[in-house]
Amino acid sequence: MSFVERVQRAIRLTEDLNLLRYAEQDAIRAAWSELTGRTVDESFHLIPPVYSDHGINITVGRNVFVNQGCRFNDIGGIDIGDDVMIGPSVSLITSGHPIGPDERRTGITSAPIVIGRGVWIGASAMILQGVSVGDDAIVAAGAVVTRDVPARTMVAGVPASEIKTLDQ
Repeated sequence: MSFVERVQRAIRLTEDLNLLRYAEQDAIRAAWSELTGRTVDESFHLIPPVYSDHGINITVGRNVFVNQGCRFNDIGGIDIGDDVMIGPSVSLITSGHPIGPDERRTGITSAPIVIGRGVWIGASAMILQGVSVGDDAIVAAGAVVTRDVPARTMVAGVPASEIKTLDQ
């Protein structure tokens, strides 16, 4: 399947998923599984709408909650661990464009995003390509995460920086 075909497929499948009601979680899980090509655990919950540019590069653990309006640009791959909560309008962006003016329209850069176990990502946060978020970390609402987040750490701001180490 070509790049364009993968994007068109993801758009079609997310449009179909976005027509489902929240109460139809079995149908949402089936639609998500079709989008990603992987069976999702019955503990997965998602509130539509959701958006993705490929879908096939997303893995999701057990007991994951995705709130409404989230964007998964997954060209570089997105791996979401168990017990993760993703707030409304969160963007996980694994791709971008080269910096050089002559290359911007002709190239794409990408790197994976890894979200550890027990992570909480607040509303409208954005996590960019190549970032890993450690287990039990918190990404505050509105944060733009451009660097790795250590386990059990809270980050906030633009660009996000460490504001607190979390206790047991």
